[in-house]
Amino acid sequence: MQTLKIISNQYITHNVKRFVLEKPKDFTYAPGQSAVISINIPGWENQLRPYTFTSLQHWDYLEIIVKIYEEHEGVSAQLGKLNTGAELLLHEVFGTIKYKGPGIFIAGGTGITPFIAIFRALFESGNLRKVALLYSNRTKDDIILHDELTKMLGPAYKNVFTKEGVIGFRERRIDRKYLIETIGNFDSRFYVCGPQDFTEEICEALVSLGADPEYLVV
Repeated sequence: MQTLKIISNQYITHNVKRFVLEKPKDFTYAPGQSAVISINIPGWENQLRPYTFTSLQHWDYLEIIVKIYEEHEGVSAQLGKLNTGAELLLHEVFGTIKYKGPGIFIAGGTGITPFIAIFRALFESGNLRKVALLYSNRTKDDIILHDELTKMLGPAYKNVFTKEGVIGFRERRIDRKYLIETIGNFDSRFYVCGPQDFTEEICEALVSLGADPEYLVV
């Protein structure tokens, strides 16, 4: 177990907070990987939660992006109260979402976080090609790192909103009908991340439309 001191933290949406953390010496991880983390406060040390690194391996700090649920009075609510100098505890690193080649990324809400590090790594190396992103949120105000995603992906980045009509964007869900209209050809690799119901529904729809289950990365 390692201690991670908070260098800085700020809200980047109305309920999503970015934490910059001290990086332990010789600490390694890969884009798309997550960590089991708790808060170094009496009574909270054993309340473990998974959070994805959005920073890159060669950076001299770690970054995680966390949705804060103040009404739940749980770990995320406590994270929302932390300030610079507070400490988190890193228990282990894990991760199943690994970049395996060009494809279509489909994210719901904070499910974008493992994709952020993957996109950043590809963009930095000049290899962010033949990649597209379909990103679902409730409203425009819920988008995480919209400007950076736009810079990296350009027209290959599409937003879908479920609760708000916004000029220039579509108010609807990413469902089977939307996938047919937007993708057309399902002979591709697909990366899917979001709430469990969202991920299961998208994967089921993709397979029913001809996507190879072996080419689904979740």
